[in-house]
Amino acid sequence: MLLDVAGLKKSFGSIVVADDLDLAVAAHEAVGIIGPNGAGKTSLFNLITGDLAQDAGAIHFDGRDLANEQPQRRCRAGLGRTREIPQPFEKLTVFENLLVGAVHGRHKTEREAAQSCGEILEQLDLLKRANMLAGSLTLLERKRLEMARALATSPKLLLLDEIAGGLTEGECAELVATIRAIRGTGVAILWIEHVVHALFAVIDRLVVLNFGRKIAEGAPKEVMQRSEVHQIYIGIEA
Repeated sequence: MLLDVAGLKKSFGSIVVADDLDLAVAAHEAVGIIGPNGAGKTSLFNLITGDLAQDAGAIHFDGRDLANEQPQRRCRAGLGRTREIPQPFEKLTVFENLLVGAVHGRHKTEREAAQSCGEILEQLDLLKRANMLAGSLTLLERKRLEMARALATSPKLLLLDEIAGGLTEGECAELVATIRAIRGTGVAILWIEHVVHALFAVIDRLVVLNFGRKIAEGAPKEVMQRSEVHQIYIGIEA
């Protein structure tokens, strides 16, 4: 497995965000994660990337124990991540945002990074915005920039956090096509999302979290038909 999370535990006093959690993602696989607000989804990402320290359990990535690794070392090992609310360097250009990812996230020189950053901008339909300040982008463009900057670090696994939230149907369809293209390059995907139809267009397997615990896992449509999932997602169409 590319990512192997076993017995992961994390709590803040009485609030449990990871309750003996197991999760695995194979190379080239796309796995979706759903769950109500407060289920521990983003906390799981924070634990994987090292923004939070685990209380117990193990996280292995590409055969490497991440227990004592700092976030920057996890990034350089091949973990790329977007955030639900895009966080670009607003006073840098779009191209400079990618250079930051490539140079500091992957230890490339600017010369080495320039060509790959241009290719990523073209792939994500941002090349025409390359010299614009990131703070001037639309929401869809900011979300594309979040993915582009993560891709600039040359990830083996891309963690997507609510990347489709706030988009129109047309924008969402464009985003799904982009994510499928990224997956087509061999990058594995772990995707948290409330927009279920977007998620289902990409993923192989679905995981459902509730109060930090995994309550269901399997083929997406089969998982959504389970009674325990229905109890959490009343009214969601899959």
